[in-house]
Amino acid sequence: MNIFDSHCHLDDRSYAGELGDIVNNARASEVYGMMTVGVNLKSSKAAVDIANRYSGCYASVGVHPHDVKRLNEEILDSLLSLAQNAKVKAWGEIGLDFNRMFSPRKDQEHWFARQLETAESLGTPVILHERDSGGRLLEILETHFKPGMTGVVHCFSGTHSELKAYLDMGLYIGVTGVVTLKKRGGPLRKMIADIPDQRLLIETDAPYLTPAPEKNRYRRNEPAFVRSVLYKIAEIRQTPPEQLSELLWHNTCRLFNIPAEEPLNQPSVISKIRL
Repeated sequence: MNIFDSHCHLDDRSYAGELGDIVNNARASEVYGMMTVGVNLKSSKAAVDIANRYSGCYASVGVHPHDVKRLNEEILDSLLSLAQNAKVKAWGEIGLDFNRMFSPRKDQEHWFARQLETAESLGTPVILHERDSGGRLLEILETHFKPGMTGVVHCFSGTHSELKAYLDMGLYIGVTGVVTLKKRGGPLRKMIADIPDQRLLIETDAPYLTPAPEKNRYRRNEPAFVRSVLYKIAEIRQTPPEQLSELLWHNTCRLFNIPAEEPLNQPSVISKIRL
């Protein structure tokens, strides 16, 4: 199979000194594509560096709602410069998070709209984060998500009505390891069948949200474990995993404007496999 982890954070400090092994583990699990996602200027620079160093890895740049209180036009210009790198395929992760409120609501809303405008100017897809926004994210999208734009709702955990609204906007839906968890994943599993074939993506959000059964053995998630997300969705949709992996691979490559054969044709970096 060819599997694509559409959202991970390979620059996380929990991977320090082990990143080569993490990439090799992914390839050993047939995860040949990885999108490593920026959350501020520092992590965006690191994501681009990782994408340039490791085959099958791509990067996004942007500022997470937790960090927008420190965002300004100078930083935005630096991110725009980073976005010129050929391995940068998306803008994000951007959005609203009214749960922890690490940045004031006013700042979150302003910079979410501003980053949507930036992504539109570049013609890049957006990676969206939403938590407890009470419909405000959808309101801003209705104004600033222009015709021709595209993107993915990362780690979808919303309602049926929110799912329909995202799909009506043409957005893709990213599903994490939450779908594998017995209690927490129940509502999400009920909505999996409502996601059209061509709009579904899988992701880890590694090092967070470790899926089952790995959650019982490992505290840290990694791209290799996206395979468990694939198998759970295949079970729910009653689709052979091999068939589903092909569909998801092409969905991810289509969204991020990556030729489907490109990650597979890059030189391998496998030197040692940690089982």
